[in-house]
Amino acid sequence: MAHAYTPGLKVIPQTVVHKTRRLPLKGKVIVEVGAKVKAEDVVATTNLPGNVVPVNLANMLNIEASEISELLLVKPGDPIEKNDIIAETPGIFGLFKSKAIAPASGTLEAVSNITGQAIIREAPAPVSVQAYINGTVTGIIENEGVEISTAASFIQGIFGIGGERRGEILILTKDTGTPITEDMISSNCKGKILVGGSFLSYKAFMKAQRLGAIGIVVGGFNYSDIKQIVGYDIGVAITGQEEIETTLIITEGFGEVHMAKQTFDLLSSHEGKMASMNGATQIRAGVIRPEIIIPLDGDIKLTAAPAELFGMEPGTEVRVIRAPYFGMLGEVTDLPHALQRLESGSLARVAKVKLYETKKEVLLPRANLEMIEKQ
Repeated sequence: MAHAYTPGLKVIPQTVVHKTRRLPLKGKVIVEVGAKVKAEDVVATTNLPGNVVPVNLANMLNIEASEISELLLVKPGDPIEKNDIIAETPGIFGLFKSKAIAPASGTLEAVSNITGQAIIREAPAPVSVQAYINGTVTGIIENEGVEISTAASFIQGIFGIGGERRGEILILTKDTGTPITEDMISSNCKGKILVGGSFLSYKAFMKAQRLGAIGIVVGGFNYSDIKQIVGYDIGVAITGQEEIETTLIITEGFGEVHMAKQTFDLLSSHEGKMASMNGATQIRAGVIRPEIIIPLDGDIKLTAAPAELFGMEPGTEVRVIRAPYFGMLGEVTDLPHALQRLESGSLARVAKVKLYETKKEVLLPRANLEMIEKQ
């Protein structure tokens, strides 16, 4: 029987999730291997160097750069407050003095007798990394971070915007084909991860954000509305850094697309439970998928080896990840051995797929498909 390996989105009821939590630069890890952590617990801390503020002392004092050292009132390395006097000329008979005033608080880092410049380094900015998920610390990256593992349900989406969030799952629609409408969103959505079926409008998203929903998971969304939300065109770079209050994860594709039944059923089975989500996405090399992680209750240990992903074969459920069928779900019915010539004129290995939405069988390049991985 023919097989074809194609990576796919994971929709797994029970697995072991491993997350690496790393500082942006070296610092201090404050937990040990074996420690039980909550999602909001801080696991590592560091300080980002403060901003550099240049001050042209020679110009402010109207002197030669070589004279600066004699006029300093603050030595390099000393702390300094905004509006403190850094240097001062003696003036004439003690009058008509020129003063160089500090424009910011921090530390006087350096003074140059060649350029006449002084450098003030503002106070360092503390940075901490939270666990993100409930779990156990299973590894330490010295001075940088940790690995946290947990038994969880794990779901990936096809596209997302917004960063890490944590909240209680709230199901808004009764099935995969019902869109989330504005009238479904009320004050009880505050702090929740909202789950809906086929579609979410721009107005419904904005209302959910205004009322304090921390995340939304839905089958489809209009691509053009994303620009309205974030204020710029989303390209192929990594998403997840957008300055929005509500993280959005699209599980199927752009437009009105029914959420896959197994995804909806799995999320529905966890309604009322706390989940962690992240909209970070990268479609091209080094693929990153948006994710929802729902830690399982109790001290659950999965000792079995993870299921191997053997590849596509007839009967495999797939999602199309390129136009003109982007986001559609279907089932592989055949995997022809011979290369097929595409409309572009190039030769490629293809798969015959019966699309659920149109009931049609279409011939698609295998590179345009990804399996929906289940366990």
